[in-house]
Amino acid sequence: MLNTIKTDEHSPVMNTYGRFPITLVKGKGSYVWDDKGKKYLDYTSGIATCSLGHVPDKVQAALEEQLHTLWHCSNLYHIPIQEKLANILAENSIFDGAFFCNSGAEANEAAIKLAKKYAKGQGNEERTEIVTFKRSFHGRTGTTLAATAQEKIHQGFTPVTSGFRYLSFNDEAALEQIDNGKTTAVLLELVQGEGGVNVAKVDWVKKLAALCKEKDILLMLDEVQTGIGRTGSLFAYEQFDFEPDVITLAKGLGGGFPIGALLAKEKAAAAFTPGTHGSTFGGNPLASTAGYATVNAILEGNILEHVKKVEHFILNKLYDLQQEYPVIEEIKGIGLLLGLEMKNGAAEYITALRERDVLVLSAGEKVLRILPPLTTSEKEAAEFIAAFQEVLEEKKN
Repeated sequence: MLNTIKTDEHSPVMNTYGRFPITLVKGKGSYVWDDKGKKYLDYTSGIATCSLGHVPDKVQAALEEQLHTLWHCSNLYHIPIQEKLANILAENSIFDGAFFCNSGAEANEAAIKLAKKYAKGQGNEERTEIVTFKRSFHGRTGTTLAATAQEKIHQGFTPVTSGFRYLSFNDEAALEQIDNGKTTAVLLELVQGEGGVNVAKVDWVKKLAALCKEKDILLMLDEVQTGIGRTGSLFAYEQFDFEPDVITLAKGLGGGFPIGALLAKEKAAAAFTPGTHGSTFGGNPLASTAGYATVNAILEGNILEHVKKVEHFILNKLYDLQQEYPVIEEIKGIGLLLGLEMKNGAAEYITALRERDVLVLSAGEKVLRILPPLTTSEKEAAEFIAAFQEVLEEKKN
């Protein structure tokens, strides 16, 4: 029966993705192979998910051991590896509590619930709104798409969930509109990944953080894409000189295995009490094993310094290319979350690079998004640069 399934318009899989015309069947490190045996340099990392590359040895070994022990049990029982994951995250951050789920959207849903519960616990019944920012992306569930301040994401799903107010990103005037008497929390990406790899200004974020602290408004960071080493620090907030109250994680946390997390300081974490939130599969033994093995490998393997080194290498090469090819209008991002704003749009470059066996993504129509594994080598980065230069030269002529 399996051999009769077709991966074309006759497939029973719903048509929710504009899929590229390749079928991937194997991965290792920075490379993937298709069903015809063709090898590609994967600079998408499963959309910033395979943080240690495909099928990393340490995570694979930990998962194989756990597979022979226990796959799933209810969160009504203590799960030792979940406790270990919570501890390593708390010990290497400013947060006191962790809640585990299965995805970034679920983590953001949990943060939204936590903010509402916190406000009610403080006796602030009138605080019912959460501020997000234009060009943000927080997920595709009913509530997280409402939190996402992009009209194109809302299309076909109106009326969206109420309770969100959208302000301009990196805008000083927006700070004056944060507190309107109804605001319970601000949900912010320090680097807007899907929105175009837009980096928050440090001074703007610090002013926002000071305002939230003064008004007892929770400052919640969506670090689904930036967290777990992607920017060169374990969490992106470490590079912005302020302390958030809450962050959400997913993508790179499990090294390719599905897991999400909400981390919060004690004042916010205390709002969740038994029965207020939960997840059947969240933090199960397999997912927590993948999460712990991934975080531990990043911390013990000097991966964060490696990210900064490779970032420096790639950026220098890209700036050189920009001088020669002005079609690269802007280079932006942090760590190994990089974006190239292309004069003619991103699509043609994605296709041309794929034809040269290199996989990259877009972030909106104009931005080429580069998401290598955190473990990628300078040799692999040079392979990407060489292919990209070939494409730029071809498009120039």
